[in-house]
Amino acid sequence: MTASLSERLLLARLRNREEAAFNEVVRLHGDKVFNLVLRMVGNRSEAEDIAQEVFVTLFKSIDTFRGESQFTTWLLRIAANHSKNRIKYLSRRPTDREGLDAMPESVLADHGRGPMHGHVRAPDAVLESAQVDDMMQKAISTLAEDHRLLLVLRDIEELSYEEICEITGLPDGTVKSRLHRARMALKEYLEDKRE
Repeated sequence: MTASLSERLLLARLRNREEAAFNEVVRLHGDKVFNLVLRMVGNRSEAEDIAQEVFVTLFKSIDTFRGESQFTTWLLRIAANHSKNRIKYLSRRPTDREGLDAMPESVLADHGRGPMHGHVRAPDAVLESAQVDDMMQKAISTLAEDHRLLLVLRDIEELSYEEICEITGLPDGTVKSRLHRARMALKEYLEDKRE
């Protein structure tokens, strides 16, 4: 898929190391990168650090982007790789699992957006939604990192299978079979928690 004229111009400015272009890329893609990373690592402070690292990597390596895939896909591949590396790093060091501050999806969905036309939800509905979202994040965090990535990319970020294949480097059939296993593992976890 070819990039739009405005995206090509933005990338050209970014290659020229224009600060305004970098800020525009962060503005356009920052929420998507942060949400992916947060879902992968499950910790807000770690996700903030990783998201910053992703954009530093982008800035340093923009000249390697050849345009063979969509820019967003390439950026999310960087985010996925940084997330996987951090997960491996964190798994090798002792951590306080109670200190994880996973964010409910209701908070993620509103990240960086204004209020929705004055609609205010009842406090009990907000609390219930936050509890469900917290349970989902905990369930997602129990998945193997490759399964977690596929689930986040497809079911949360709603990317196409083609985009997911580009990000992960996996063939279509592998993506679909691993995604199916991830969904089944998630379902089993949630069923066990209900009992």
